[in-house]
Amino acid sequence: MAEQTGWINLAQGRTFPRLYAILDMNTIERRGLDLFEVARIWRDAGVEIVQYRDKISSSLVVVSNAARLRHIFSGSDTLFILNDSPAMARDAGVQAVHIGQTDSSIEIARKAVSYIGISTHNEREVIAADQSEALYVALGPVFGTPTKRDTAPVVGLEGIRHARQLTTKPLVAIGGITLANAPDVLAAGADSVAVISALLEGDLDRRAKEFLRTVSLPSAA
Repeated sequence: MAEQTGWINLAQGRTFPRLYAILDMNTIERRGLDLFEVARIWRDAGVEIVQYRDKISSSLVVVSNAARLRHIFSGSDTLFILNDSPAMARDAGVQAVHIGQTDSSIEIARKAVSYIGISTHNEREVIAADQSEALYVALGPVFGTPTKRDTAPVVGLEGIRHARQLTTKPLVAIGGITLANAPDVLAAGADSVAVISALLEGDLDRRAKEFLRTVSLPSAA
């Protein structure tokens, strides 16, 4: 019920969480981490939105993992979103999905889930997303990133500034974001920073709390 209320509040204009954490299965496995333990650490640290992104597991495993993650976040203040597949999100009981430009259309996704975020990489895609039923617009890569291969051209801080003029929806910046550059990205106009690798370093609880403090600083506004 807490998650349902959280998504409703976001849809009604509540301030979007400044930190958008991504549980990327490939990165987690390469670093010898446990998916569910990372999820619990981020939940307890106060991360308010987490996406599960899994490009390496079978559909059955993704649905199973997503259902277990949904249970971990249930009753907390952490909103949970699945990457890529509206059908798998529905099957796992997840209320939100993040889609890319080559995934299901927003219209099709809405038949499976209630809340949708979408990736964009250029002006045309941002404008289209702004006119859609997407809850938020993600733009990137802002900087170069080792997490995703065959990415679109880097947009930089200027790309964030320009996108801010093109949409009134929450703008989530992604790609190469670190503790050092996150404040600049937010100052450029992003409402939130999506982070993968930089959140999975060292003491994970301490790292998450450092990010939460950093993105809440006045200099990041």
